[in-house]
Amino acid sequence: MIIPAFRPSEPRKTRRSQGFTLVELLVVMAVIAILAGILLPTLSKSKSKAQAMFCLNNEKQITLAWIMYADDHNGSLAYNLGATGASMASSGKPPPPMSLNWVNNVLDWSNSNPDNTNAAKMVETGLGPYVDKTASVYRCPSDHAVSGPQRSVGWSGRVRSYSMNAMIGNAGSLSQAGWNVDLPDYVQFFRLTSIPQPSDIFVILDEHPDSIDDGFFVEKAYTDAWIDLPASYHGGAACFSFVDGHSETHRWRSPTTTPPPLPGAAGLPKAIPTSDQAAMADFYWVLSRMSVEQRASNGSP
Repeated sequence: MIIPAFRPSEPRKTRRSQGFTLVELLVVMAVIAILAGILLPTLSKSKSKAQAMFCLNNEKQITLAWIMYADDHNGSLAYNLGATGASMASSGKPPPPMSLNWVNNVLDWSNSNPDNTNAAKMVETGLGPYVDKTASVYRCPSDHAVSGPQRSVGWSGRVRSYSMNAMIGNAGSLSQAGWNVDLPDYVQFFRLTSIPQPSDIFVILDEHPDSIDDGFFVEKAYTDAWIDLPASYHGGAACFSFVDGHSETHRWRSPTTTPPPLPGAAGLPKAIPTSDQAAMADFYWVLSRMSVEQRASNGSP
């Protein structure tokens, strides 16, 4: 009698070897959704912090360029001009051309103004040579503000997000008398060595896209109203760089200081009710870091 060789039987295929059940797939999807809900806000915050760090670094580079410019011009600060030359009529003289300004462009919400996109023109004069004509340092990575007409022609952003403190530098006809006509009781700084508190006076800030226009950031102490408005791209905060070279973010206290970055959203000039203590605190935080008060002996009005 021949006994056949023993052959172990092949294991029987089960449903588990054929794939997941519907219930198991739903459980996995639910776990993934929960993890995404936990991780995505963290990733979003990390991205926002990274963009704020880039913004701070950009402003620091521009400020270092501003300092190098002063060193090359015997301590005189770069031109810081308003595009309109508001006091031109009283002086009888036109303001210096924007080509002499620290930055050579004036932004708006149209899609026909080449200054909105012409990065080469923006950096060809002023501080441009001191940043190796690198246009990217003039733009905050969180700034994607464009108007409807600009978006319709494919724009994803304009070329500049930053402005300069109006109390720093030669403002042309606005400061020809030795002080700024917008803030006559405050010192207009023409030379680097004339700034008494370098760590307290800001040079560059990211400005709300609705008011950025000429790069000349100005306020008026006597109106309790925003003339220009800081940006709030970084979780309700703006970036500032200071005369001593450091940069920092400042978070705004009032929601009225942080309108969305859209055309017309800033509603400028914007009066600040004295009853809104948070908004007043925001305003005077900026104003107190623009300049120092004039002394009666220096010939100011």
